[in-house]
Amino acid sequence: MKTVNIIGVPEHFNFPWQLAVEEGAFAARGINLKWKDIPEGTGKMAQMLRDNETDLAIILTEGIIKSISEGNPSKIVQEYIATPLLWGIHVAAKSDYKALSDLKNKTAAISRYGSGSHLMAYVNAQNQGWDTNELKFEVVDNLNGAVTSLTEGKSDYFMWERFTTKPLVDQGVFRRITDCPTPWPCFVIAATDKFIAQNPGTLAHILEVINVYTSDFKQIPSIDRTLANTYNQELEDIRHWLSLTEWGQKNIGKQNLELVQNTLKDLRLIEKIIPNTEILYKEPKK
Repeated sequence: MKTVNIIGVPEHFNFPWQLAVEEGAFAARGINLKWKDIPEGTGKMAQMLRDNETDLAIILTEGIIKSISEGNPSKIVQEYIATPLLWGIHVAAKSDYKALSDLKNKTAAISRYGSGSHLMAYVNAQNQGWDTNELKFEVVDNLNGAVTSLTEGKSDYFMWERFTTKPLVDQGVFRRITDCPTPWPCFVIAATDKFIAQNPGTLAHILEVINVYTSDFKQIPSIDRTLANTYNQELEDIRHWLSLTEWGQKNIGKQNLELVQNTLKDLRLIEKIIPNTEILYKEPKK
């Protein structure tokens, strides 16, 4: 058995991986796929790829592109979620903030620099016509850290995937002011250059397996109830999320790649645009 390490956030997007592991789909191909949850998100996962602490990651598109442009020896091997991520913009339930405009020049809680919560704060500011030089941040590590930070008033708002945070809204911990969708497909599968070079066949098998699972995922009987129970979500929220979400089975397109890079460059979050060949894995011809 070939052991392969893979990481991702502990969210409903990644349930197809859990199913495939539990049902022995990778083991049937001689692969011991070891999944590890990373609640800190994309910034932490990019660092783990850079440090060869994992082979693969299910990671936010904008985060890994930024990291690769800064020298992370990794590639995007495939699109994973082909639709945008809905970033809920949250404040403490008891705060005085009522409208998005109230958050101008206020402090955003972020999991870490280079994370989605950090990068999307810039995208949101640009959408609102705010001066991005005025953005202020408080590093909180993860969702639990954000709860503490917002409740204690150390930060003012927090951007995180709206369905993951919905239970906190329902409990009266957070109040969601609005959503900020990513302008591009939100999650990709990334692999280290080292893993790609040494294991092209294993990588091909992994992608084949997960693509079968994601292609059929919405047709699984009672998958909505399974997800609601697994992730402590309301059934109506999961059904709404499923209606908005499509999984991808091919690599991310050139147009989206350019959109991400151009946006990050405009926001001065990357120094230069790099060729697609430095970001995308090109599958060897069979």
